[in-house]
Amino acid sequence: MYKPKSLRAHLTAASSELQQNPDKLLIFAEGGNTVATGTASLSFEYRYKLNIIITDYAGCEDAIMVPLLAWVQMHQRDLLDNAELRKTGIGFDVDYNNHTSIDLAITLALTERVIVKPAGAGRLEVLHVAEPQPTPAYTDEFWQAYTDGMLLAEWQTPANPE
Repeated sequence: MYKPKSLRAHLTAASSELQQNPDKLLIFAEGGNTVATGTASLSFEYRYKLNIIITDYAGCEDAIMVPLLAWVQMHQRDLLDNAELRKTGIGFDVDYNNHTSIDLAITLALTERVIVKPAGAGRLEVLHVAEPQPTPAYTDEFWQAYTDGMLLAEWQTPANPE
């Protein structure tokens, strides 16, 4: 599965706090299913909940959510486009530790398509297929998010895994 690693790299790159303390970012894939059609092909889809936990976070929640949504727009667009998935596809919980830090838990409903095809001589080629991409609304390669003139986060436009 490429999405958990991709999201970890993206959030860490976007947050100076996570760059300084990468162990604050915990990621778990839970409740997963492998969905195959039972045809001659061995192609399948991973379906799982990705749980992201950021412990003792002292920054603004927006500094995580805005880059997260930029990643979702590239890697799991249906969470934004599908009216039903928008309701529950991105969830979160916040535990207020004290006056300066929180534990932030985010849950994403993710899928990953995997194409398995014969490559000759008993060999199978396994390909993780990128999400379909519409013409991007955000065409710049580097982004910064601000609130009240204060820099919250900065990141490269998430790369398409193809």
